[in-house]
Amino acid sequence: MHTDPETPMATEEHPAAAPTTAAAATTRESGAGLWLRDLVISAAASILIITFLYQPVRVEGTSMLPRLEDSDRLFINKFVYHFSAIERGDVVVFRYPRDPEKSYIKRVIAVPGDRLRIDHGKVWLNGRRMEEDYVPELYRDTRSMAEIVVPNNEFFMMGDHRSISSDSREFGPVERNLIYGKASFVYWPTRDAGLVR
Repeated sequence: MHTDPETPMATEEHPAAAPTTAAAATTRESGAGLWLRDLVISAAASILIITFLYQPVRVEGTSMLPRLEDSDRLFINKFVYHFSAIERGDVVVFRYPRDPEKSYIKRVIAVPGDRLRIDHGKVWLNGRRMEEDYVPELYRDTRSMAEIVVPNNEFFMMGDHRSISSDSREFGPVERNLIYGKASFVYWPTRDAGLVR
């Protein structure tokens, strides 16, 4: 009889090894353990991301139409302003200066040191008229405001739906410490999903 030296042969003295039920149970347990470990790590990462980086919020009201509609759900980035400056045009979430229990979402129009005036709904910044493509003609208003210089560490906010927005034209510039996030991404409803610009 010819045998292949590479293949061990079973004999009565040395039966071929068969998988044991104990080994199979260990494999199942280690698979369950890995799955549980991955679940715990994913949950911890999600909590850290939501706590320190992104937070889901729901828009209440229509002052940011046409981009943000009532009941839109979006993520705000709570971390970005630890490393970069708040810029004109950013859509931010802040605590309402007259009642810090409430949050508002508005667009940054002017930053500290800017000269700002509004003439029949037209915004003038540092002597130049702002082009505001994000404000459709239908949502403009004719309010005017005398020129101000935005104080240090404060920001002038306005809603994109100018004719109905309660914003810095009423309650003044917003202090930096009240701003806690930048609107990043609408995730619901899906027809509105996308970056906030």
